[in-house]
Amino acid sequence: MPQLERTSNTELDRTSTTAAAERAAAPAAGETPRATATLALTSAATAVALMTYTAPAVTLPATAAALHTSVSAQAWLLNGTPLGLAALLLVAGSLADDYGRRRIFVAGTVALGLTTVLGAFATNTWIFTVARIAQGAASAAILASSLGLLVHAFPSARGRLHATGVWGAFVSGGIAVGPVVAGAMPNWRSTYGVLAAVTLIVAALSARALTESRAPRDGRPDMLGALVFSLALVSLVAALTLGRDGWLRTPVALLFATTVVLLAVFALVESRTRTPMIDLSLLRRPRFLGSAAGGLFTGLAVLGLFTFLPALLQRTMGLSPIDTAWLFLLWSGLSFLVALQAKRLAGRVSSRHQLAIGFALHAVGVLTMLGAVGSGSWVRVLPGLVIGGIGSGLLNAALPLVAVESVPTERAAMGSGAQQTFRYIGSCAGVALTIALVTTGGGSLAHGANVAAVVSAVLAAVGALAVLALRERA
Repeated sequence: MPQLERTSNTELDRTSTTAAAERAAAPAAGETPRATATLALTSAATAVALMTYTAPAVTLPATAAALHTSVSAQAWLLNGTPLGLAALLLVAGSLADDYGRRRIFVAGTVALGLTTVLGAFATNTWIFTVARIAQGAASAAILASSLGLLVHAFPSARGRLHATGVWGAFVSGGIAVGPVVAGAMPNWRSTYGVLAAVTLIVAALSARALTESRAPRDGRPDMLGALVFSLALVSLVAALTLGRDGWLRTPVALLFATTVVLLAVFALVESRTRTPMIDLSLLRRPRFLGSAAGGLFTGLAVLGLFTFLPALLQRTMGLSPIDTAWLFLLWSGLSFLVALQAKRLAGRVSSRHQLAIGFALHAVGVLTMLGAVGSGSWVRVLPGLVIGGIGSGLLNAALPLVAVESVPTERAAMGSGAQQTFRYIGSCAGVALTIALVTTGGGSLAHGANVAAVVSAVLAAVGALAVLALRERA
């Protein structure tokens, strides 16, 4: 009996030790085994994609000079990436759900690395713009599949809140670091070489570490819808770009009319295909419309103004690219920190109200900048950058959570793609509109900057009202 008791105790100790080891090795409740790796890699790739997106903001004067780009055509240098993003985010989200989020994510990171190399060797405006559009298409694959991977890796509501908050913070982080890296490099071409190398490293790690997930549907990808939608966006951006020379001119009117016709054709295509880029029935859901409005007005009001403002300050105040980058790090860095901490608001402030507060703070921030461009002192823009940075952080934290909550769980990548599509449609339109407002007519750049700031504030106010009004009825 003593021998049997000792044996039983030994076995019990082994069982307890094994159980403790298994508990230590197991993921936290509500997470898959590779959840941490998934969060780290998707956040890293997203940050690099946003760095690539924002890098030209502080190097625009040098890039335009090297490529012999006219003032009106500079909108294309900035709008190439958001144009590619807006055109392919929806189809990328559908492809990720249908054919594998890991597969699309890895393909997107590899493509981003290669197209960034192409941008580094561009010799004229046309090649650089094509490279930027291709970068946007690759970034679309990364952004749309990232949230789908996170929803699969963090199935619990608490885990999803944490993951989307961190991911949203890295959106702000990429926006913050991109201009600093670009400003610190010897020239704008070397910036793209560094970003390409980092992207390809992330791609290699992702191919080994991520697990596959999908929510397949019957049917083929909606490539016709993607083509028609892309043409509509090109037409819209072209109309806004040409508008600086006169909004009532015939070419501008024809381009706007073409945009409307193509969007109608897109709606017809989507209503008849078995696997649409976007399920049009979602447009009857206030929560989905609220998510779309949040993305659209973030692009129009926030990205539209702040993408061009660094180049504007360089021209009017004589700041260097690195000086401008450090200045705007105040805005984007605060955005990153606020987005990272915004999850603490969960349970006290709804995502919808968080979006409204973010829009309101942006409006207040840009209104404090009235007269700053003409003052000749960069100190005048500091209050606006601080207030606007806090607002941007709240927006970036709430948007991804609103996106995945606005659609069924199995269509998370599509929900993310849809919201971000509206975000970058807004960005394309906002950048082109900002440049047109700042440079139109015989007025000074300072006067144009004031007009652009007021328009941005009004758009932010409309965005706040829209997300508050578009809520699910009881």
